[in-house]
Amino acid sequence: MHDITIRGAGVFGLSIAWACVRRGATVQVIDPHGPAAGSSGGIVGALAPHVPENWNPKKAFQLDSLLMAASFWREVDAAGGGDSGYARHGRLQPIADPHLLELARVRAGTAHELWQNHATWQVIPASGADWEPVSATGLLIRDTLSGLVHPRKGCASLVRALAAHGVTVTAEGADEGATLWATGVAGLEQMNAGHHRMIGAGVKGQAALLQYDAKGAPQLFAGGVHIIPHQDGTVAVGSTSERDYDSPDRTDAQLDDVIKRARVAVPVLADAPVIARWAGVRPRTRSRAPMLGPWPDRPGHFIANGGFKIGFGMAPKVAEVMADLMLEGVDAIPDGFRVEDNL
Repeated sequence: MHDITIRGAGVFGLSIAWACVRRGATVQVIDPHGPAAGSSGGIVGALAPHVPENWNPKKAFQLDSLLMAASFWREVDAAGGGDSGYARHGRLQPIADPHLLELARVRAGTAHELWQNHATWQVIPASGADWEPVSATGLLIRDTLSGLVHPRKGCASLVRALAAHGVTVTAEGADEGATLWATGVAGLEQMNAGHHRMIGAGVKGQAALLQYDAKGAPQLFAGGVHIIPHQDGTVAVGSTSERDYDSPDRTDAQLDDVIKRARVAVPVLADAPVIARWAGVRPRTRSRAPMLGPWPDRPGHFIANGGFKIGFGMAPKVAEVMADLMLEGVDAIPDGFRVEDNL
């Protein structure tokens, strides 16, 4: 018998499995499609914070998780000999006009208050370096909290870490012990079918990988596009947010537009070849926050779903909170994240 059954081998399921294994639990992970088969198999991996204002439990939870990320991924990589591609080199954003400049300066103060000494949000002059976004004002926002991870490599590193502890991802198996459902869009659709209103839905995203080596540089956010310099010498650009779509895994002209905007925002990418295109559907709950906790009316079953665009950034703390709940009976889920908040 296993103490914990994890259904779903995306970043939430794998991270929670890892947190449970670290505490000595026996765990099985079941996914008929294999690890990172859904949106966790993407290519962007921006671990970027919400704007430091209008503070709420979601932003506080995310801050904690981003600060946990370095030790989380370092331990995962060391356990299995993998490479998640994690790095924290901050982020640059252009400031387009005087109004946004004033707002950015206000946010510098709120970041100091809310992030304390963990990270900074600053207005700085553009230096003219190649790896900077074009800025109409000649000024940039630089934050030191943003990090990145390569989604596919991160999931592969989690799989290796679990395997080093005797846990493999299997295609099928019976529920044993406490059962966690981290099944992404399919899980949201399953819950929708049993309720009178929509609990969550899939939102399609498209992204591309460019051949350009900017490893060690900050990530950029410009033209509405995340521009992520991965540690392997590639740059990911993305992504779209599509509620209506015909083909969940096919790219189209919307991705061409994302690539064009990235090239305009960062001219050094103008001739960088596109080496991969990706499309997938990400799970978003009605509340837009991750949905965590016991599954109502199903004793012994739990849910961790709704990572949407911030699943990798939220995963370290989601893993600890769910391990606390399932193994220790300690409920540290913040308001707004509970399953019943979406019912």
